[in-house]
Amino acid sequence: MKTIVLGGGVIGVATAFYLRQQGCEVTVIEREPDVALSTSFGNAGVIAPGYVTPWAAPGMPAKIFKYLFKPASPLIFRPTLDPAQWRWIMRWLRECDLERFRVNKQRMQRIAYYSRECLHEFRTRHPFDYGRSQGYLQLFRSEYDVELAQPALTVLRDAGIAYREVSAAQCVEIEPGLRWARQTPLSGLYLPNDEAGDCARFTRELRAICERNGVRFRFDTRVSSLDVRGGAVHAANLESERGSETLQADAVVVALGVDSATLLAPLGVKVPLYPVKGYSATLPITDEEKAPLAALMDESLKTAITRFGNNLRVAGTAELGNRQITLREQALQTLMKVLSDWFPHAANPTSAHFWVGRRPMTPDGAPLLGPSGVNNLWLNVGHGSTGWAMSMGSGRVVADLITQHKPEIDLDGLTLNRYRK
Repeated sequence: MKTIVLGGGVIGVATAFYLRQQGCEVTVIEREPDVALSTSFGNAGVIAPGYVTPWAAPGMPAKIFKYLFKPASPLIFRPTLDPAQWRWIMRWLRECDLERFRVNKQRMQRIAYYSRECLHEFRTRHPFDYGRSQGYLQLFRSEYDVELAQPALTVLRDAGIAYREVSAAQCVEIEPGLRWARQTPLSGLYLPNDEAGDCARFTRELRAICERNGVRFRFDTRVSSLDVRGGAVHAANLESERGSETLQADAVVVALGVDSATLLAPLGVKVPLYPVKGYSATLPITDEEKAPLAALMDESLKTAITRFGNNLRVAGTAELGNRQITLREQALQTLMKVLSDWFPHAANPTSAHFWVGRRPMTPDGAPLLGPSGVNNLWLNVGHGSTGWAMSMGSGRVVADLITQHKPEIDLDGLTLNRYRK
């Protein structure tokens, strides 16, 4: 079976890997000169299925208002005249209900835990270093943060997920580098089974494995449209320096992140994606003793600090505004404040390399996997800020569906059908 995967981020490359495992002939189309150069490039790197959380959560609208005019904020809201922004916001507000939050979080956890199983199985066959660390510590600055975390803790308890509520002193035992912190945490939450790793580095290694197994990668190539006739997709129309061409296929997988919506709209396939921008800073460690050992999350400012070997990644801020990729000073200051508060002597701030990417968010948080409504056209989109945590499982699910194998998990609430009801 000839298959085309549109998108060379971690989602698209994972899909290509599993399609090839199932015997498909696979071509990946990517507009950048290599894999993982867009949203997969500068993310926090945290694989925390126990704490994947919808952005639509109880108390989140009030939190946005609270931080709206503060210089250091986990959230930036810039209203535009784009009707799509306001449609997405209205849907998002409806999902901030407690019962909806529980349903959405459980859906996200289902695919995230399955994805971690797939990653662990993959690692036994293909061991390589991608800056992996074990354990995930969340730091609470105030009682307000603890209060907002209660619905998520309830879901963790109900699901039987391993976690420990820890004191400030225990936070320091877990992460000794906090001894030099300028801020004292009120308390923390520790998930020992969660992990982190460099998503871009992993994706590049995965690309190499795919190529050794026969997957073709076409870089610097853009898909302009899809050839749909008789209710089915037959080919992808491509643009590159070589000019225009049409590539025939028996199946096409759309894994283009936010850009998926524009490609699908002319076909009558409506996916409620909106770019919620995220920022990161990457810095070389200058003092091992005063640096973190693994991954942490500042719950107040929703900013992660992750260690990848000799580097630190500070990632966070959710900006709902226009679609442009622009570094905003307010977001960068928030990242550096979090690093300065918790690990002030771990790295030199002047060495920071900043990045911004567009997270393809659905209003309810869960991704869209599987059938699009057009025959032979499949979706693997909408993973938001947790694409790395869901990548291997999502790729395997979509590959199973295309090759007519039954997926190993229940897909209820993870397909486009949930928006068609």
